[in-house]
Amino acid sequence: MGIVVHLASFSGYLIPFGSILGPLIVWLMKRDELPFVDSCGRNCLNFKISIAIYAMISVVLMLVGIGFILLGIIAIVDIVFTIIAAMKASEGESYKYPMSINFIKARS
Repeated sequence: MGIVVHLASFSGYLIPFGSILGPLIVWLMKRDELPFVDSCGRNCLNFKISIAIYAMISVVLMLVGIGFILLGIIAIVDIVFTIIAAMKASEGESYKYPMSINFIKARS
């Protein structure tokens, strides 16, 4: 199920806000049953929310011209790190995404 959390974020390329809604739905359904899914879901959602913020900043920077390049880089980073996270989840490891802001903290 940890793999499903990460791969659900690719729905964002088909559905608006799907990159956040896909993992959110899986995480909310399984976080109480499986601690590994809780960890994967928090990490994935934090990264996807961070990527959305970076993309919004890039859209604003399109007025200057550099935003087009940054948006392309952000898309590549998103795809690569999501694939790495899914591969780590298949090995049973929880992947901490780089460049991720911790919006959703671990429950204590």
